[in-house]
Amino acid sequence: MISEHRQRFNAAFSPATYQEMLADIDRQLPGQLDFRVAETPVFVPAVLRDKLIAAGESIISVIEQPNFKELTEGAIPAHQRVPYEDQCPEFLTFDFAVCRDANGELEPQLIEMQGFPSLYAFQSWLPGVFKEHYPIADTVSPFLAELDFQSHRERMRDFILGGQAPEHVILLELFPEQQKTRIDFALSKKLWGIEVVCLTKVQRRGRELFYERNGESIKIKRIYNRVIFDELARHPELDLQFHLTEEVDITWVGHPNWFFRVSKYTLPLLHGPFVPPSYYLDQLSEYPKDLENYVLKPLFSFAGAGVRLHITADELAALPDKHNYLLQRKVAYEPVVQSPDGLVKCEIRLLYIWPTGEAKPQLLTGLSRLSRGEMIGVDFNKDKDWVGGTSPFFER
Repeated sequence: MISEHRQRFNAAFSPATYQEMLADIDRQLPGQLDFRVAETPVFVPAVLRDKLIAAGESIISVIEQPNFKELTEGAIPAHQRVPYEDQCPEFLTFDFAVCRDANGELEPQLIEMQGFPSLYAFQSWLPGVFKEHYPIADTVSPFLAELDFQSHRERMRDFILGGQAPEHVILLELFPEQQKTRIDFALSKKLWGIEVVCLTKVQRRGRELFYERNGESIKIKRIYNRVIFDELARHPELDLQFHLTEEVDITWVGHPNWFFRVSKYTLPLLHGPFVPPSYYLDQLSEYPKDLENYVLKPLFSFAGAGVRLHITADELAALPDKHNYLLQRKVAYEPVVQSPDGLVKCEIRLLYIWPTGEAKPQLLTGLSRLSRGEMIGVDFNKDKDWVGGTSPFFER
């Protein structure tokens, strides 16, 4: 999207250099990369960068409303409500499609949002790998608040630890060694010194939690939560000593309730030039006449599960659980990233943290995903190149 950076990168690119970069990642983190990293970063011009920032601020203004919790009480399933919820979400991530407006200018359009951590470690680390293998000028940066990787690392370390010693802070996940995002877990341990612990390995003694390391039982005082209830529900056979909904003596960084509050459930509460109209399906007295321009999304699903791009009024009327769905107006992704054989569609995710006591969330960095398919996800981009996850470099 920034012509000079794109031309310089593409001139230096070859399939061999891409394979060398992947091999470098594997040398540093053997066997950990389990999703496709795209061949290229995305170069985001200042005009689009500023629109992304403005779009994020408009969403945050809704989350900051005194009645936001009241408006989103219905988002949390009663059997999955976790005690000791923080006043604000510690993590915010907003996904925007890169589109064109009526004047032909690039603009972001909101697709999804989460009050849940994304690849905060990996996305701070990956840009440095790109810079090791390709000529990327210092006039663009992956960071939107910090000056460099080291200051970002220190900022995140202080935030994750929350004043605790690293050995008493864990990254909690279900079967972390099997997760496609496990490279982020490995980097979280490397950068911040925290252990990655499976929920099945957590021991409970009264109100206290422990994990075992090198034969020693270590008390857990703070949890960096990566467990998603969706996945947990798929394993009813698990014999757990600790359930997330129990009252125990820990603090959260990434309280589980915010996964539900800041989610697809929030989309109908948002309005503005960068937010496609969304509606709770059960609150519509009649459906839009142009249903071909809408997508049906389950309110309580993760990673694109259950999204239907093509729907009819009869199919909507037949749904027995309309309260579990929303309709969102489709957006037209604009192919903007020049590959060797054509233009590729792009999505940009903004990554924020909101430390306790701070008045506002802080925008740190971003994540990009490239697609040649109908949707961004992996299933729509099988056997394609110049697709997958990557780093946005923002014009300074």
